[in-house]
Amino acid sequence: MHKATPTALFKLLKTRLEQALPGEPAQKKMASSIQSALQLKAQPDHLTRQSAVLILLYPDSNHIYFPMIVRPVYAGVHSGQVAFPGGRMEETDRSYTDTALREAFEEIAINPAEVDVVGMLSPLYVPASNYMVYPVVGTSYNRPAFQPDPREVAQILEIPLSQVQDLSRIGNKEIIVRENIVIQAPFYDLLGHTVWGASAMILSELGVVLEEVGFS
Repeated sequence: MHKATPTALFKLLKTRLEQALPGEPAQKKMASSIQSALQLKAQPDHLTRQSAVLILLYPDSNHIYFPMIVRPVYAGVHSGQVAFPGGRMEETDRSYTDTALREAFEEIAINPAEVDVVGMLSPLYVPASNYMVYPVVGTSYNRPAFQPDPREVAQILEIPLSQVQDLSRIGNKEIIVRENIVIQAPFYDLLGHTVWGASAMILSELGVVLEEVGFS
């Protein structure tokens, strides 16, 4: 299946995402020790902020890619991390799809008009920042003309989709987070970058979906 055309894969994904999702069991495969511990103590409440991210699949040079971003270093819980383009829902957004598309345009100039939204993955609660994240899956037949917003993006990574299915890229290591806390975190090694936390948990569910439609 991995040699099928982008059109065939995109149609399969759309059909699969209309059905029941792998959900929390798939996400938890890549949960860090701190994420697991915090989820036992914290639950979403009226103060939880709603957000959305965009997973955009597009073909280029006979491969399918998706973009991720490296966050700048700043005084925050997600400083320097690799993430999907996305952010907090605004009052003007009519849906999580609107949020994901708007944020992706603002951060790396993905044109919403060129994105076909094919579905969503399971929402993920991130206790460390008290965000509920809704992953929106989109496709495009054109590689976007990426332009990073330097205030929010230090680097754009164009990651081959096949790397998500490469088990040799999955590991587990100690990571130092704020206040010099050492945690154990499963991670993906993608283009030499360590992808862990919520992004890795979202990728884990995406990987299960890809496996179910025959992509490897």
